[in-house]
Amino acid sequence: MQPFDSIERLERLSVLDPVARRVAGFSHRVTQPRALRDLLHGVWLGHPLHPMLVQVPIGAWASAAVLDLVPGTGPAAGLLIGTGIATAVPAALTGSTDWSELHPEQQRVGLVHAASNVVALGLYAGSLAARSHGRYARGKLLGFAGLAAVAFSGLLGGHLSYRQGAGANHTEDVPHLVPPGWSDIGALADLPDGEAVRRMLGVVPLFVLRRGADVHVLADACSHLAGPLHEGTVLDSGELCVQCPWHASTFRLRDGHVVHGPATAPQPVFETRVLSDHVEVRLPGAG
Repeated sequence: MQPFDSIERLERLSVLDPVARRVAGFSHRVTQPRALRDLLHGVWLGHPLHPMLVQVPIGAWASAAVLDLVPGTGPAAGLLIGTGIATAVPAALTGSTDWSELHPEQQRVGLVHAASNVVALGLYAGSLAARSHGRYARGKLLGFAGLAAVAFSGLLGGHLSYRQGAGANHTEDVPHLVPPGWSDIGALADLPDGEAVRRMLGVVPLFVLRRGADVHVLADACSHLAGPLHEGTVLDSGELCVQCPWHASTFRLRDGHVVHGPATAPQPVFETRVLSDHVEVRLPGAG
């Protein structure tokens, strides 16, 4: 049995749900307004911010462990541990913001992931305190224990990302699945005016919105966690947008641009044309 197979049991621990709901609610309150949440998600970057920020504390703590194995490097190791503690705070803030917008199965794993990080932070704080009082042996022991907690947390983080798809772009496969060139998706008269519907292009579901003679088409599966955009809310505040019904990611219909997170990857958008009262679509640049 592989390590991740046993971690899958965490996904079924519904007993964690009440705690997860309270923590997620607290995260939402702390990270208001929405512009702050978008900043923490990494909407401005086009990529989740959390994976980038965690490299600093992990790197600092791992480097401190190496120095602790070398005689005469105590002060340098302490500096690295302090750096890790300081940079763990923004990393945790971005992580909790992303985590609060996940499915329950993902939140259960993420909750234990966060708890492991809290344990690690406490151990490193104890290590730094011991070193400041000249207790270097105790400080080293606590530091190695902290690194073990970080490693376990990293294992859970890998499960979240690679098994459960948290933070991944759920529309990356669209360009590889749609046929090249123009494809017919049905008669214009069959599309209700002003109401989003779902149409299929081969195996790819499409979000289709007709406004008079204009037709807007996006990939229907939200890039955040594959929510059905055609069941979402169409917004018109100068620019037509659609808001995902699952976690309220908002995309501009004109170009698929992310207006609000938690999504960070843009939504695939299709060019449209009407020939003989039939709507045809293609990906930009598909020929």
